[in-house]
Amino acid sequence: MEVTKSKSKGLSAMAKREERWAWLFILPPFVGFCIFMAYPIVFAVTASFSRWTGLNSLLGNMAGLKNYHDILTDTKFWKSMLNTIIYMIGIPIGMILSILISMGINRLKKLGRIFTTLYYIPVVSSLVAVSILWAWVFNFDYGLLNSIIKVLTGLHGPNWLGDEKMVKVAMIIFMTWKGLGGTIILYLAGLQNIPKDYYEAAKIDGATGFQLFKYITLPLISPITFYVLITSLIGGWQVFVEVQVMTGNGGTNYSAATIVFYLYQKAFSQNQLGYGCAVAVILAIIIFIITAINFGTQNKWVKTMD
Repeated sequence: MEVTKSKSKGLSAMAKREERWAWLFILPPFVGFCIFMAYPIVFAVTASFSRWTGLNSLLGNMAGLKNYHDILTDTKFWKSMLNTIIYMIGIPIGMILSILISMGINRLKKLGRIFTTLYYIPVVSSLVAVSILWAWVFNFDYGLLNSIIKVLTGLHGPNWLGDEKMVKVAMIIFMTWKGLGGTIILYLAGLQNIPKDYYEAAKIDGATGFQLFKYITLPLISPITFYVLITSLIGGWQVFVEVQVMTGNGGTNYSAATIVFYLYQKAFSQNQLGYGCAVAVILAIIIFIITAINFGTQNKWVKTMD
């Protein structure tokens, strides 16, 4: 009995020591979360109910729901919301192109690595620098794209960044191009992870190339598609640099502005930081709802090899 008691005491002491070490390892990231995540969120939500400008007192300038009322009745907010949604047309286009390109690269051997590197260069390049480059490509007078159109057709190309409709087309083209590299890498990894036995067995049963793609390739890369969809939607709601660099003031009649651009102008150009926090809260709620819907429906279309 004494031996048993001594063993239980030893194990208990060891378990307590391990628990202390566990708390010690958990504490730094928890403190970091509280300082850099939890506190800013609580502060932003509180500031969204105030007329805070960054220079006046936060709690002494509470305005209730006025910021939210002003936002929901502001035509620029709804215009920037619509522009942001329109830009997301590029997400399915980019995903389709990425699947096709990654399937082509997957068939190559030595050249595949070269093409993968070339497609990935925009991902690791400075977004500001690339935006400046594409602003020159889309320039109305001496841009590369209009120069090519003039050589091929003899006609002058459209005002890509000045026209209210064409600026959206230009931004979608740029955003689709910018996001291809990372998505191609993910799809390429997913394709290379599919066992060749699946294709060989299907071919023996007489499956066509389209049937192989529809019933094997697409279902087995659906987890990659789910991840790309989630991250692309979240990123799509946060577009800012492209608009700021390529259009400057949000385009003609605010035709290129996004929600984050609208937030930036209100918060930092007009010093309405409380108003900007309210826009940020609305944006966070939208992203949360869309992400929750995607996670809630993933079991209906996301397949695995299990």
